[in-house]
Amino acid sequence: MLRKSFLAAALLLAAFPALSAPAAAAPSYSLQALRDAARANHPSLEAARALVEAGRAQVTSAGAYPNPEVEFLAGRTHARVPGASTGGAQSLAVTQRIDNPWQREARLDAAGFGLDARQAERRGFENDLLARLEQRFFELLRRQAEVRATKEDLSLAEQIRSKVAVRVDTGESPRYELIKADTELLNAQKSAESAVLRVAQARAGLRALVGVGLPVEFEVEGSLTRSPVVPPLDDLRAEVLARNPDLARSQAEVRRAERQLDLERLRRHPELALKVAEDRDSEMRNSRIGVTLSVPIWDRRQGPIAEAGALLAKSRSEQSAQELALVQALETAYRQYEIARTQVIALENGILREAEAALKVAEAAYRFGERGILDYLDAQRVFRAARNELIAARYELQLAVIDIERLRATQ
Repeated sequence: MLRKSFLAAALLLAAFPALSAPAAAAPSYSLQALRDAARANHPSLEAARALVEAGRAQVTSAGAYPNPEVEFLAGRTHARVPGASTGGAQSLAVTQRIDNPWQREARLDAAGFGLDARQAERRGFENDLLARLEQRFFELLRRQAEVRATKEDLSLAEQIRSKVAVRVDTGESPRYELIKADTELLNAQKSAESAVLRVAQARAGLRALVGVGLPVEFEVEGSLTRSPVVPPLDDLRAEVLARNPDLARSQAEVRRAERQLDLERLRRHPELALKVAEDRDSEMRNSRIGVTLSVPIWDRRQGPIAEAGALLAKSRSEQSAQELALVQALETAYRQYEIARTQVIALENGILREAEAALKVAEAAYRFGERGILDYLDAQRVFRAARNELIAARYELQLAVIDIERLRATQ
């Protein structure tokens, strides 16, 4: 049993260089290269761009002038009194509705603000997509750091097991120390296997966000130790309220709803059309020109006006809710950034160094027989816990910065 576990650990340790180091044939991508690939290949972004094109088409439709109406009638005249002429008769009429300039302006404004809303929606979707891509990118870096850490743990556990086996065989140590060393080796082996699987899972998640253009096997270029500069909270709040695409979309929807309400009110006014007509029969030709007026007596458009007013109130409420949600999300992300930064500083400058120093002391004491294996293993666990906390804290710091950048729309 012990030989099998020892052999499995040795095989896993031998396989680690291929798992943790970049493969020779696997391409390597920086974060910016992955972002560019996602912009070019992700199908959801193509759908968002198509919606923007649909908004431009609506602006074109809003600017179109009404088409003329042509009416042609043909028939025959029949005499009702003796001596009257009979023969063919035709009637031609052309009616051109006059586009109300105030209605046209309101209609164009409503369509233009609708286009602004769709463009902001497209920017917001792209911003969110790139933020999730960055999260997956740093998650992969975190998992790779965990693989390297578990590789060190497994190598150390294998060395300890070998040393303990020698001491047990020579009678210098009791047999329970070998059992304890085997247990630690099995735990290290389990952690190593889990870390390798998490790397594959993180790589697949990143590939799903980039698109099919990314190969199945690839590596990333980056580091968890980057320290981006984040402005003060007050500056961030003003920047978010000025640049966030979700808020820009809400503001455009409010302006669109305002102009739509103006348009519905303007449609209560009479509509004018110019009409030219000509009648011909076997004896006479009659030409006429005049106007046609549509008088809003029965339909005062009370329903459309009330509906547009309700939609305007809804848009304004959504804008206020969006502003509140953005400010709260920014404050939460900033507090998380401060917490993670404090943890990283504490772990880098104090806790990890002390745990590493304690591990070296315990290792020396065990080597000279001053301490037992339990003290040495306890010191190892403390060091591993501090190291894993540092990896997690660096990852949480990157997530907080990504969330702040997403709200600032700096993706």
